[in-house]
Order: sequence, then C-alpha cells, then structure tokens
Amino acid sequence: MGPAALPTASLAYDIKPKTPESAFAAKLRPDILGVSTDSSAESARAIFESAFRGRTNTSTDIQQPKFGGTAISYTAALVFSLPSGPKQTGEVLSGSFSSPASSNRAYFVSRNLTFAQDQQPSKAEMIKQVMDKYGAPTIVGNQHLYYIYRAGKIVSVGAKYKEATALEAVDRPLEPRTAIKLNDANGRGSCVAIVKRSLAKEKTLSAMLGEAKGANCDGALSVELTTGNTPDRVGNAQFTLLDFKRMISAAAIDGEALAAEQNERNPTPRASAPKL
Repeated sequence: MGPAALPTASLAYDIKPKTPESAFAAKLRPDILGVSTDSSAESARAIFESAFRGRTNTSTDIQQPKFGGTAISYTAALVFSLPSGPKQTGEVLSGSFSSPASSNRAYFVSRNLTFAQDQQPSKAEMIKQVMDKYGAPTIVGNQHLYYIYRAGKIVSVGAKYKEATALEAVDRPLEPRTAIKLNDANGRGSCVAIVKRSLAKEKTLSAMLGEAKGANCDGALSVELTTGNTPDRVGNAQFTLLDFKRMISAAAIDGEALAAEQNERNPTPRASAPKL
C-alpha cells in the first residue's frame, strides 16, 4: 500500500470536551488519597507524584495513547508502585481515565498497601479510620467493607454498622439475607459481585463497560482488609473506587466523538446521482 493510501492523523481536530455523569454527588464524593472520580488525569498524577516523592526503588507506568486518528495524546492510566520488603510497606496507586472528549476524568482508582511484618496495623484501627473517612458501610464480610452508591447516596440494606459490629463482621461470610437485598427484581447484579469481577478485568472502558451496565448501582467503594500475622492484624489493605455511571456516560461521549473524528478524516461522499 502506497503512502497516499494511508489514513492521515487529524492534526487540527478540535475536541469539545463534555463532563460525563458520575455516581457521586458533590457532598458525598469518596476519594482515595485525595483522588476522586471528579479528578482529571492531570490532577491525579500530581497527587500520585506527591505521594511517592522522595521514595527510592519506585516505578511508574503512564499510558498515553492517541485519541482516535488524531495527534492528540492523553493519559489513560497511571500506576505508581513501591515494592514491599521485610522492613518496607509496599504500595501501588493506580487510576484509569476517560478520553479528552469526556474531560479525561477518573472512573477507577485503587490503592493497595502490603504492610511490612512489623508494621501491620490492627483491624480495629483500620476499620475506625475507614469509617471515620467514609462513614457506615452498606455491607461488611469476607474481609471487605463495601460502600454501594445509588442516586448519589450510600445504599442501606438494613444493617446498621458501628465500628465494633463492623469489626465483628469483617472476617465472617457476607450475611445472605442482607446481601440478597443488593440485587433487583430485573436481574441486575449485586455490586459486590460486580466489584469482584471488575477487579479481574483490564481497567479500560471497553473491558469494564459490560459490568458497569449490569450493575444494580451507580458506583462502589470497596475496602479489603486481609488478615496479617495474627487474626487481629492487617497484612494487606486494598481500596478500590469504581464509578459505573461515569463509565457508561464517558463511553457514550467518547463513542460519539470518535465517530465524528473518523467522519472528519473520511467524510462521506456528498455527490448526488446524475440526472438520467
């Protein structure tokens, strides 16, 4: 194929960004180290860099693809990591972001802490800090505290958790009668299951969109506290923030913008049929 037949990048393509909808209301917007799903990739990167400043033996992975066939690059994913060691707590901060068409906003944020053996906090202390920051969870069990969001609020399924009751419940299986209330009558899945499946997928919009559309909620915050050296200690803590409403909204905005950009590069012929 000769050079003349190759598609050319739309160097002057003008992106008109639209802000996608979010699961989280302004007064109830959870964050992880200050990064929420209202954060742009630029502001999230500044926070990540600040959190890892001065640390040695760290690594960064910054994915910057082009938007469609344009020359416009943007940050789609950030991963900053510090390995754990016998005397060093390891940490991984990651985030995924929509395209510039949908304002390059976060829809997935995660923080994973692997505590050094002599630095493992107590479960009671961790649960207190979590509930001080995020409030009472929707459901607790299987080493998780789950915050399920719908219509801008944390969903309640009847369980009234205080710090002591959350501590008692965290290592037990999820209470079935409470968990079943997270499903709906139309077959849409519980966000507890959706969160687990989403974590096993690539964190791209296309990979996560199916789960987002099948979720019986708008968003979720999951805090996993894995048991450490002793039953009362935490060996690993993983915080995960998922904005399903933003995924669906951003995918629609991005799809429209990509179609417009492609049409600009390869416009549909407008010639009319000749008179016969």
